[in-house]
Amino acid sequence: MYLIGGSDGFSELVQFHPAYSYEDFIQGIRPQSQDGQLTYPLLPGSFLKFCKEAEYHQGTCVLIIDEINRANLAQVFGELMYLLEYRDREILLAGANRFRIPKNVRIIGTMNTADRSIANIDHALRRRFAFIELRPNYEVLRSYHQKTGFLVEGLINILEQLNQAIADKNYEIGISFFLTDNLREDIEDIWRMEIEPYLEEYFFNQLKKVDEFRWDKIKDQV
Repeated sequence: MYLIGGSDGFSELVQFHPAYSYEDFIQGIRPQSQDGQLTYPLLPGSFLKFCKEAEYHQGTCVLIIDEINRANLAQVFGELMYLLEYRDREILLAGANRFRIPKNVRIIGTMNTADRSIANIDHALRRRFAFIELRPNYEVLRSYHQKTGFLVEGLINILEQLNQAIADKNYEIGISFFLTDNLREDIEDIWRMEIEPYLEEYFFNQLKKVDEFRWDKIKDQV
């Protein structure tokens, strides 16, 4: 990863979902059986464990939160909402222990703007993150397939036409479908089983538009 470079830093990935909680991310009481007795220790969540590990590293340590907008962020982050804004501060957590975010920790959250749960990103959190919009980058697709020998210009031309027909940047077809070393063998299955169903859902009341981009219609151009 670019941010880690050649340092001793590391990265981890966690995926948020509607059931993800403060106890999962920061800390919480977890019942455990020990010598036949049920105990209720206070255990660190994924973020506290990540930060503890980061303290033993000099390089940048990156936590990637996939689908960050799918959880109840105010509830999951808890005191982290304060610490994200005041990175040099220490705070008392709900479990009575003190905590600060190590200076070498970075957080990257990813989300799909077509997801209706984007509304969960409130203004308090927006001002604590820098937002970067990622649109389909065809140069990345060209560069990737230099090593595979697959000629992508026809595919790129079709994708440009398709995204013009979609006419909404939040619903554009991205390039990640086609970042595979076996694209020559896989592209028909990718198009029929992933692209066409997506288009049928998006153009559910304009199926003639879908027909313009069926595999049988565009295969000779790809």
